[in-house]
Amino acid sequence: TFDLDPAERPQAEIKKYDTYYVNVDPNQDDKGTEIKLLSFKRPHMRAFHCSWMGFFTAFFIWFAIAPLMPEIKNTLKLSKQQVWTSNICSVAGTIFMRFINGPMCDKYGARLLMGVLLMAASIPCACTGLVNSSASLSVLRFFIGLGGSTFVCCQFWTSRMFTKEVAGTANALVGGWGNLGGGVTQLVMGTVLFPLFKTGMSAEQAWRTVCIVPACVGFCLGGLIMKISDDAPKGNYAEMKKNGTMPEISAAASFRSGAMNVNTWILFLQYACCFGVELTMNNAAASYFKAKFELTTESAAAIASIFGWMNLFARGVGGFLSDKANSKIGMRGRLIWQGGLLIVEGVMVFIFANSNSLASAIVIMVVFSSIVQSAEGSTYGIVPYVNPPVTGSIAGVVGAGGNCGAVGFGLGFRQLETLQAFYLMASCIVASGFLTIFICIKGHRGLITGEDSPEAIASYKKTGAGAGPVQTLQVPEPDVEADAEAEAGDKDDKADAQSNASSGYNKFLEVCDQK
Repeated sequence: TFDLDPAERPQAEIKKYDTYYVNVDPNQDDKGTEIKLLSFKRPHMRAFHCSWMGFFTAFFIWFAIAPLMPEIKNTLKLSKQQVWTSNICSVAGTIFMRFINGPMCDKYGARLLMGVLLMAASIPCACTGLVNSSASLSVLRFFIGLGGSTFVCCQFWTSRMFTKEVAGTANALVGGWGNLGGGVTQLVMGTVLFPLFKTGMSAEQAWRTVCIVPACVGFCLGGLIMKISDDAPKGNYAEMKKNGTMPEISAAASFRSGAMNVNTWILFLQYACCFGVELTMNNAAASYFKAKFELTTESAAAIASIFGWMNLFARGVGGFLSDKANSKIGMRGRLIWQGGLLIVEGVMVFIFANSNSLASAIVIMVVFSSIVQSAEGSTYGIVPYVNPPVTGSIAGVVGAGGNCGAVGFGLGFRQLETLQAFYLMASCIVASGFLTIFICIKGHRGLITGEDSPEAIASYKKTGAGAGPVQTLQVPEPDVEADAEAEAGDKDDKADAQSNASSGYNKFLEVCDQK
């Protein structure tokens, strides 16, 4: 008897799952080529749902104080400048963490970072009732804002699980549903939990205790996400590095490669002019409507929540249409869609700022919000193409742009009259739209320069009209033939197994003869 040489033995690839519930592309590291929204199966769809639920909860924690600011302002006797200082601190806290999270995701994966950040941000949120001055409020909101950096984990995770051709849709859906937390927190904290707590205590006691609720939810969800999900289609990063499926990555080298690309910084500025606008509106909308139209805190919070509720569909639509434009004319389609959205968004800010009736302001805000969030989805439809090996670092830099934009616009609202601040914001957004002409990604055609490589053409035409009925987004419906298909599939699997066993045995005999 003898054994085969190790080099002659068939080497099976080591991965955590033998089969996947979604169709995958083996040439892109088993990333999914479709999205089955009603599935929660590991690894692809479990990661999809954990990413948006984690970011949703982080967003809820992040802006839990915003609808309560009129009450906090009265209790602490805050000036307009002090209120805006705390608003700026809440979005400034996450800038540094977003820069760090990108390369950290490349090195350690999104799952652990998502869980740890959620749990960490929950602690200062639970301490909201301890603030007693403008300074302590600003410091508290700074540390709560660190949880906002989970956005980078959210976007990196889906980019790691799904192919570039459907990344626009996947990233936009999880980002949009996560951002929805900004609208839900306005509604839940301002018009449900705060009035509920106020029935058994004073208004001051109510706002000092109500933030314990989102803090507890966030802490528990952070721990759960780390236990029930995966870093990548083939398993967790620690396991993949141990068995040689994944090489060790330098976080510093990853960040350097992403930061040295000029396209990264153009997208940084453009994201500042869409997500930065959303963050500014999340902080300002309730106070703006209460002051301008003389509403109650509860009514103003309910109206302000509409801005965030548009995330239910708008960001997903933006990413989906970016994918569709890509399937027709490649990257140039994504860029046309991106630039057009930003220019229209800027125009809508001018119109919103000059709305003098409550009804018209609400209607215009709905349209304005939809375009803002569509532009966010479109931006992250481009990110995975800039430099694929360091997508985490690029996602982190671009994500930080949103918070930098919020800080800049927040300073404008702090120092200028409200109308002037809106005009400044609108002008910056329109200018950022025209920056799209300078985006030129290697191997892809830009708006005025570059050409698509044969590989890029072959890639986007896979989802084009001539490639057959390939679906990006799939919402499964009950199928009466499912059981029959499953039974037939089992028979096919058995036949395949028998065939593979026979083939392997024959190959073994051939090697034996050679020996």
